[in-house]
Amino acid sequence: MLKRILGLLGWLGVVLVFTAVAIRFMKPEWQQYYNALAIAGLVCTLLYILSQWREIGHAFAGRQTRFGTLAAASIVVVLAILAAINYIGTRHNKRWDLTAAKQFSLSDQTRKVLGDLKDPVRIKVFALSNEFARFRDRLDEYTYAGKHVSVEYIDPEKKPAVAQQYGITASGTVVFEYKGRSEKATSDGEQELTNALIKVIQGRQPKVYFVQGHGEKDTGGAERNGYNGINGALTSSNFVTDKLVLAQQGAVPADADVVIVAGPKTDFLQPEIDFLRAYLARGGKVMLMLDPVLKADQPQLTLLQGLAKDWGINVGNDVVLDVSGMGQLIGTDESVPVAASYPAHPITDNFRLLTAYPLTRSVSPVEGGVNGHTAQAIVETSSRSWAETNLKSLTSGQPAKQDDGDKAGPVSLAAVVSAPVAQATPKADQKPADQNERKPETRLVVFGDSDFASNAALGVQGNRDLFLNAVNWLAQQENLIAIRPHDPEDRRVTMTADQATRVFYLTVLIVPGLILLAGVQTWWRRR
Repeated sequence: MLKRILGLLGWLGVVLVFTAVAIRFMKPEWQQYYNALAIAGLVCTLLYILSQWREIGHAFAGRQTRFGTLAAASIVVVLAILAAINYIGTRHNKRWDLTAAKQFSLSDQTRKVLGDLKDPVRIKVFALSNEFARFRDRLDEYTYAGKHVSVEYIDPEKKPAVAQQYGITASGTVVFEYKGRSEKATSDGEQELTNALIKVIQGRQPKVYFVQGHGEKDTGGAERNGYNGINGALTSSNFVTDKLVLAQQGAVPADADVVIVAGPKTDFLQPEIDFLRAYLARGGKVMLMLDPVLKADQPQLTLLQGLAKDWGINVGNDVVLDVSGMGQLIGTDESVPVAASYPAHPITDNFRLLTAYPLTRSVSPVEGGVNGHTAQAIVETSSRSWAETNLKSLTSGQPAKQDDGDKAGPVSLAAVVSAPVAQATPKADQKPADQNERKPETRLVVFGDSDFASNAALGVQGNRDLFLNAVNWLAQQENLIAIRPHDPEDRRVTMTADQATRVFYLTVLIVPGLILLAGVQTWWRRR
């Protein structure tokens, strides 16, 4: 009787193991079940083997059995090695991404955000069971890069109560939970997932004001020199943007985290400059993007340049030209200097992308500083560039030529400065813990060009990232300064009707016809 029970135990162990393997491949979301079944099956099988030790011993007494045992042992060793490799592989993530845009690798920004986590982030994926694999391919990378990240997959059709609790209305929704806050993403793309992660971690959205009233760039403009592209990038990066007319407002709003002056055509009024000075004095953050003035009858932006100089930054009345040939890489001439050199600063930390500046002036730190403020350059052109001061020759169409009075390259195109503030007014939505963590500082960034962030120039490798890095530094969000996720490169081939016809005849008729003729010729010779 006991022998029969032990025999049934062996068969039960085999069934349990095979059931666990089937569940593992058919229902991967039932992980807790197949782990338990596999362990139970192995225990039953082991008990059966131990109960048959005498029979097993007699079976191994013969010579043929010994050779068979040696072969079986070799197989077991190979299987053990494969199991060990699989065990190590599940705990160490190493992948090679051979795509041009690295679309299957996490960006520097995502890795930095995940690496800086101090508290657990729970990710809940609400999707149909057959869609889990699509999200798992991406989110497995998040769990490997972030030690405090856990992922749970939930089928809203099988658990409607849980889906209703989280307000899920569509399959394919990802919910991030952090410190009692939650944020949703409706895509498996890295950019949307990381943006949702940043939002739930920050708990607030910094506000960026774009000053208007002097011909500045329009954040709603879709034309080539418009700013709706970079405005969308700011919104996706958890910023709230708005327009500001200083002459009407009478002051910089109290909820302003960053104020941007992008390409004014005329100078500010003195009261507007005073508003910006007062804002900086209480710990404000300002970005000035001052394009060069080429027309002889158009006055320089004297007051805005004076504001920058008060903080140790000199804005030159010139145009930077570059004859190094780097501009030819993006199809431009010497009036669009391309920068690949970035002095060390949090904005340019590990920044190794090209940036291009259509028609820019020089912006450099004042030697020795001003009023105790010492600025620092963050973007420099090549040694084969210079700051052209003879603006009349540029507008007359004369060939570019460096004169003795021109500043030789490398030329600084952007500079930054910061200073501590004794007493700053905290934001209304800023928590006390955030105030203690972020010591108030005045920060100023000055670029000699506003077109580098326009719609026409955002296609250049690093323009978008450099602008967003500068805004994040101004907002004192250094942890978000990194290279961001990029959309996969579109590599479709677009052909005209004539080209498509030629390809059709070449691939369907000509090439197969030549192969057929070669075969006929070979057959005829052999005959």
